[in-house]
Amino acid sequence: QVRLVESGGGLVQAGGSLRLSCAASGNIFSINDMGWYRQAPGKQRELVATITSGGNTNYADFVKGRFTISRDNAKNTVYLQMNSLKPEDTGVYYCKADQVAARGVTRADYWGQGTQVTVSA
Repeated sequence: QVRLVESGGGLVQAGGSLRLSCAASGNIFSINDMGWYRQAPGKQRELVATITSGGNTNYADFVKGRFTISRDNAKNTVYLQMNSLKPEDTGVYYCKADQVAARGVTRADYWGQGTQVTVSA
């Protein structure tokens, strides 16, 4: 069974930094894109950043220059370094793994359970 487990969320003051991690497990052979999404209270989930297996990245305009996504393919782990955090960055951050190939399961996309990030003014 494939699982994604996020960690690293918490409470931070505006201007501070956090680093999120998301580790995928479950006899995985390969993962295509991995990414981070977030959902603020009362709002729809939105894309924050994605990264291909080859390391190509894509960012939402509202995080460009502040957030950095990276991944370790050997560990099936994706990271999100968040700097210069703003109160409007508050929300639940979810990781996603696309087209995961794993033993005994059909290739599919998976989501983590989410980690709360709260930025105080």
